[in-house]
Amino acid sequence: MSMTIDYKGKCIVVIGGTSGINLGIAQAFARHQARVAVASRSREKVEAAVTSLKAMGAQKARGFSADVRDPEAIGSGIAEIYKAWGDFDVVVSGAAGNFPATATGMSANAFKAVVDIDLLGTFHVMQAIYPCLKKPGASVINISAPQAFIPMAAQSHVCAAKAGVDMVTRCLALEWGSEGIRINSLVPGPIDGTEGMTRLAPTDEARQTVIDSVPLRRLGKPGDIANACLFLGSDLADYVSGAVIPVDGGWAQSGAGGMSNFLAQFARIQNK
Repeated sequence: MSMTIDYKGKCIVVIGGTSGINLGIAQAFARHQARVAVASRSREKVEAAVTSLKAMGAQKARGFSADVRDPEAIGSGIAEIYKAWGDFDVVVSGAAGNFPATATGMSANAFKAVVDIDLLGTFHVMQAIYPCLKKPGASVINISAPQAFIPMAAQSHVCAAKAGVDMVTRCLALEWGSEGIRINSLVPGPIDGTEGMTRLAPTDEARQTVIDSVPLRRLGKPGDIANACLFLGSDLADYVSGAVIPVDGGWAQSGAGGMSNFLAQFARIQNK
């Protein structure tokens, strides 16, 4: 059987797909003439993203505004896409929240907010999409983070939440695999031009510290993550499931010890 990356007319849903990495993912599928739906909390961002997707060649584009922390809102929006387009071929779940703060420097509500967005939000999306997935053949991609397996100073909330996301990925790969549904996690490294990089490395010094910590000595681009999603969603990856895949220029290979300068930068930001 010939295997290719062919998304023409396929149904792609990107949760959080109105900015940053996730918008880049949605746009990549649009350029491959898929039908692409996006969702985020901001109606204005949804409308702008839909316009850009149409301009980039999406066969169809639409979106809805909802907070991943609200399972009813997410379920309602997902149901609307399903009613209009039918079975989902690829779903990317990428909503996330982050800010640098030490454990003693954040409130319980601040910790909870990140867990609610990253972990509970992912779970809400997974429950909502399950009835809508193509069976067999659907690919689900959760966008994780290096904090899932690398302890970082001032990131205990994100470390806990993203570790949970990766475990949800692996558990659902077991639960849904018999129905021909593949589910994987992608772990972006530091990606240029994103809100995350702006928050976590707001100065030229911090930015250079991050670059120096990447073995390939460059920041990633949104297209690097989008290309990995194009692969995982295609039949080229039809035996890949339950995987947690870093796309980070080798960043994770150095582990916590090799990232000491970066972690020190977090601490300096927090103490200012």
